[in-house]
Amino acid sequence: MHLAIAGNIGAGKTYVASILSQAFGFEAAYENDQENPFLQDFYEDMVRWAFPMQIFLLNRRLETTLLIQRSDKSYVQDRTLYEDAEVFAPVLTDMEILPVREYEVYRALYEKIASLIRPPDLLIYLRTSVPTLVDQILSRGRSYEENISLEYLRRLNKAYEAWFQTYDRGPKMVISMDELHGRDDAPARLVDMVAKQIFSLF
Repeated sequence: MHLAIAGNIGAGKTYVASILSQAFGFEAAYENDQENPFLQDFYEDMVRWAFPMQIFLLNRRLETTLLIQRSDKSYVQDRTLYEDAEVFAPVLTDMEILPVREYEVYRALYEKIASLIRPPDLLIYLRTSVPTLVDQILSRGRSYEENISLEYLRRLNKAYEAWFQTYDRGPKMVISMDELHGRDDAPARLVDMVAKQIFSLF
């Protein structure tokens, strides 16, 4: 079983992956920002570092996806290979941060890679409003995220909604993180919702 968590910056992907992996006894594949050599530079100068950032993330997501698919264990994955190419890169291009010709090279590579991997058994999209995203970004206090603009988060949220609506690679579900934000029973509610969706697949 391969569960994949999708959502904007600050949506709570790591939190949800941790809760689900513990509840179901799955391995967790986390996005490790500390291993990204471009992250700090990207937020300081997005135009200069957008392309190498996207290439690095594509390679990292591919490594993680192949690890999961070659394993005989069940996994919860924190962010998918699809999001960088189908949400982040188009937004960066629309904002004239990622040049069109660089985006086209990147997208062609992505399409080839995406055609060779299996989609997750269940995609779990964490729908989160911008105020909640900002609250969670500020609460975790990562210095490199201080320069994230509200406009960037808004555009990403809009792109995520469009992407989720058209996602057709396999089963999917949506969880409203605004409804769970700050609730003591959030972990139990998360597990219950996902468990019901998993059971419906069989």
